[in-house]
Amino acid sequence: MKNIFLKTFVIAAFSLGFTSCKNNSNNDAGVEEAKATADATAQAAEYSVDTASSVIDWTGAKPTGEHTGTIKIAEGTFKASDSVIESGNFVIDMKSINVTDLEGDDKKDLEAHLKGTVEGKEGDFFNVNKYPEATFVITGLTEEEGQAIMEGNLTIKEETKNISFPVTIERNENEINITSQPFSIDRTNWKVNYGSKSVFDGLGDKFINDEIELTIDINASKA
Repeated sequence: MKNIFLKTFVIAAFSLGFTSCKNNSNNDAGVEEAKATADATAQAAEYSVDTASSVIDWTGAKPTGEHTGTIKIAEGTFKASDSVIESGNFVIDMKSINVTDLEGDDKKDLEAHLKGTVEGKEGDFFNVNKYPEATFVITGLTEEEGQAIMEGNLTIKEETKNISFPVTIERNENEINITSQPFSIDRTNWKVNYGSKSVFDGLGDKFINDEIELTIDINASKA
């Protein structure tokens, strides 16, 4: 498979401007207000996400350590022509939040807290019974200093922000693979505020970092 060359003129055709991801050197996704989503040309072929082989890895940290896990992709599609992805979106299954560094009751307890399935703590993190899905919709693709950058609207708990992060995109005749470099989002931008010292005073060393590190790995096949 070959690396996709993301042509600047294609992005211009989307009528979308790209704002440089200023903090990517620190693995911090550039966060802005939601933008217009990308439209594909009539010639673009459709690719469906293979949910069995696509995943999001996450890492959350606090002063005493960190936890790692995965989240599944529920569905998604991309449209591409020649060597360019023109548009796309995917749905994140928030009920699939999985903790990978714990076992037994500790694993179950943390997963339940993150999902919001513990009575009285539904709103601490993601409240998956009320908000079972998150979504990502592409708003632009470009290159920055030779690095491919993907930009899109991320919606969590009905809050939508535009983020941008570095990716590697590979494609052959029938398949597309999109793999991000690890990048971080500030969860408080989506009102996930539990344990945040930037939101609550007096937490001492009992806080949880605002930043969640994510790595996206998505495979899609021609429909």
